[in-house]
Amino acid sequence: MTTILIVEDEPHLADGLRFNLEMEGYQTTIAHDGESALAAVTSGGRQYDAVILDVMLPGIDGFEVAARLRRSGDYTPILMLTARSRPEDVLRGFEAGADDYLPKPFELSILLARLNGLLRRRQWMMRELQPEQYQFSERTIDFRNLELRTHNQTIRLTQMEGELLRYLIRHEGETVSRKSILENVWGMREDTDTRAIDNFIVRLRKYIEDEPSSPSHLLTVRGVGYRFVARAQRSS
Repeated sequence: MTTILIVEDEPHLADGLRFNLEMEGYQTTIAHDGESALAAVTSGGRQYDAVILDVMLPGIDGFEVAARLRRSGDYTPILMLTARSRPEDVLRGFEAGADDYLPKPFELSILLARLNGLLRRRQWMMRELQPEQYQFSERTIDFRNLELRTHNQTIRLTQMEGELLRYLIRHEGETVSRKSILENVWGMREDTDTRAIDNFIVRLRKYIEDEPSSPSHLLTVRGVGYRFVARAQRSS
């Protein structure tokens, strides 16, 4: 059975999420603060398939919970709930390691769709026909283990980073629009703010480029989107 950790300090919201998720067939656990959430995930007693994580928590906030989980090597998909939908707050959530975000207040149907999308994408990552490893420019991307390896380090990727890299590599040499990334990687509408994509690209360049400020693999196509090339080039 799919198990979800709900991290929410408002009891009525936590109980409402638990009720509705269990009606959908999920098994749930509730944590009311950041410390309890970290203990629940890292204790080793139970494996969770996804975490629904509120940002505004007593003590350790949701950003720090996500960041600590990622630093510890835990890459359970995280759906972050936030009342702060400013681009810089959304970016902070992604930088902390969230895989998706949902601003409050939200429709239950939207939350379920986002959660189901995360779970499906995790399964797809494991089932893709594309080779589990991709090599270019003395780098190896291990999609199954969500790792990017170079000659001197191993970088753990979040699920969203892995999916975005996989999508760009699958379209190697082609210009990929922000709209197509929104729809095919994020599963969002085309009118969604695209600045989060641009910031994801900045992060990926830090992983795969020798000179992130002057990329030769992950190129910008002005006014359209991005193009990945395995053999180093420069943006025109």
